[in-house]
Amino acid sequence: MGSAPLTDGHWVMSIAGHRLPDKELIGGKAWSIARMGTLGLPVPPAFVVTTRACIAYLETGAFPIGLVEEIAAGIAWLESETGRHFGSGPRPLLVSVRSGAPISMPGMMDTILNLGINDATEQLLAADCADERFARDTHRRFIELYASIVLKVESGALGNAEDLTSWREAIAAVAGAPLPVGVVEQLHGAVRAVFESWNSRRARRYREHHGIPHHFGTAVVVQAMVFGNLDEQSGTGVLFSRNPVTGERSVFGEFLPKAQGEDVVSGRHTPLPFAEMRNHTPDAFAELVRAAELLERVNGDVQDIEFTVERSRLFLLQTRAAKRSPLAAVRIAAEMVREGIAEPDSVFAKLTSEQVRHVLSPRLPGGIANSAVILARGEGASAGIGCGVVVTDPDEAETRAHNGEDVVLVRATTSPNDIHGMIAARAIVTEQGGATSHAAVVGRALGRPVIVGCGVGTVLPLAGRMVTVDGGSGVIYADCLQLLIPAEDDDAALADLLRWAELRSPVKVVAAPPPHAPVFDLDAVDGVVDPDNLRRSLSGVEPGTALHGHVLSSETAVAACVDAGATLLIANPRLPVLLAAIRAAADRSADNPKDPQR
Repeated sequence: MGSAPLTDGHWVMSIAGHRLPDKELIGGKAWSIARMGTLGLPVPPAFVVTTRACIAYLETGAFPIGLVEEIAAGIAWLESETGRHFGSGPRPLLVSVRSGAPISMPGMMDTILNLGINDATEQLLAADCADERFARDTHRRFIELYASIVLKVESGALGNAEDLTSWREAIAAVAGAPLPVGVVEQLHGAVRAVFESWNSRRARRYREHHGIPHHFGTAVVVQAMVFGNLDEQSGTGVLFSRNPVTGERSVFGEFLPKAQGEDVVSGRHTPLPFAEMRNHTPDAFAELVRAAELLERVNGDVQDIEFTVERSRLFLLQTRAAKRSPLAAVRIAAEMVREGIAEPDSVFAKLTSEQVRHVLSPRLPGGIANSAVILARGEGASAGIGCGVVVTDPDEAETRAHNGEDVVLVRATTSPNDIHGMIAARAIVTEQGGATSHAAVVGRALGRPVIVGCGVGTVLPLAGRMVTVDGGSGVIYADCLQLLIPAEDDDAALADLLRWAELRSPVKVVAAPPPHAPVFDLDAVDGVVDPDNLRRSLSGVEPGTALHGHVLSSETAVAACVDAGATLLIANPRLPVLLAAIRAAADRSADNPKDPQR
């Protein structure tokens, strides 16, 4: 409706699309909404409770002074933007309450949809949309999410009753407190829950694995709801501007008609391929493809876009740099440089030596795969090969992996609570879900082979068997099969990246010792895994000595060699070590901008 922008307070800021606030203050989700707004793309109006407020809350366990009033001002602004009213009619305003950390942590924290509904607003919503069943379904969805996330009541405790009064009674009995009827109380409870999810076990494990600082806190995005479950011309989905599994330059994603976003990411529903969206809402489909191309170009990276279509009208809810399989990361990095979308320095800042090592990891020879026993099939969601014994419990996976076993985690569908088992596993397999489910997205980020959607009852019975998982083809084979080791010079993308990396690396990396050069075995150093000890050991090594050892598979060891002034390393493959050296030099320059050696 074009009202005046929300006046920013100390704790709450507008996301009006006219500027881009600091991402560390408003989080990646709010920043992406603001970014899309500046480009004129369709986004529902929203405001953000900043990470500053989260940090203050986590320090004291209470809302800081002034936050309640600033949230109220934000809601009043949403009302003026939408022409709807929070908790009243004639057209009720419902909102989503979503986490948004400064660094993307997909699936790690909490989201509550349809907040603002109670018995009175359900009737108003039914009259506004002329659909009582939609209004009741929306109310049911809210109760289920709020009970689970805020009141910590598992959905199984609610039973199968359609009577929402029975649900409320069950919630009160389990939680020891009733589900709030007042919409303001609902909102405050949801904001608290999102704040507290920052320190959940799964979120902390994810940050520790990815090296994300614990002190950032999360922002909270409060956004006007749009309804993908409203009618047959509505739906929701996730779109990648390039294929995150293979790296192919074509849009890739999934669409679920007459559904909300949680239906897709939960893995409880198997969505349609993205191309099917053209048949349901052709105009929204075309608009979304154009938006994906624009967002990739202006952000210089592959985009992961969440969207909703309400009565054929497209709304973009979030965009971020897409998590991708290591194979896709390599191909995308090379092609974006060739296409002029990105420079080598920028892709090297994102591409990790671990991703390249994964691409160069063993794979199945064709003959072996053709003769092997196939146990199950599903959708390949993250390429790579993983071998191990099937376990179905994430705690067991973590324990057995810690004891030196190779394990494959098999679940009906994963949730954020399974993250520790997913980190421990050589591969991940689920019976349900699609290529944008939790298992697929998180598995790709972890660099694990992932197969999803194998079918109910197909893979859980494999518990205890040795299997080989091919995350590219989506096939699970019996036993641990013989594997093939690829070479970096045989792949066009790796060869290009290798050439560009050699021009930018602070050290030379060779596959074999050069003639007549002195060689120093790093593995012979006592305590070589300690970077400080490694630096001390290298202080007496003659300049120009070639360094080699298995320890160079560690980025920290390569960084220690760079810091010690090494000029020649021996490693095969070379590209992962070159990338680690480039990253170490960049980090050193960032820490010491006036370093005379740079």
